[in-house]
Amino acid sequence: MHRIFGTTFASVYPLYVAKAERKGRTRDELDQIIRWLTGFDEVALRRHLDDASTFQEFFADATLNPNAALITGVVCGVRVEEIDDPLMQKIRYLDKLVDELARGKAMEKILRG
Repeated sequence: MHRIFGTTFASVYPLYVAKAERKGRTRDELDQIIRWLTGFDEVALRRHLDDASTFQEFFADATLNPNAALITGVVCGVRVEEIDDPLMQKIRYLDKLVDELARGKAMEKILRG
C-alpha cells in the first residue's frame, strides 16, 4: 500500500491551497475543483477536513465525476490515464487538477465543461 493512502487529506489540503494562492488562484476555486471531482458539497468537504479523513477514506466516500476520465496528462512523471491502482489514479486526478489551476488554466477547461 502506498504511504499517501493513509495520509490525511487535511494535511495535504493546505499545500494545495498554498500552491493555488501562490499562482494567484483562490481557495474557492480549489474547493470548486475538489467538489467537481468528488461530488462532495461544501459541508461534506469540510467534514472530511475536520475529521482528518485519510485519502483512502476521502475517496471511498466520493462519487467521482463521470468526466474524470477526461483528465489526462503527466503528474510526477506518470500518465494519469495509465495508472492501474484506482485510488492512486483518483489522487493523481486531484493533483493534476490542482496543477492546472495553479498554471492558470480556465475553470471551464479544468472542469472538463
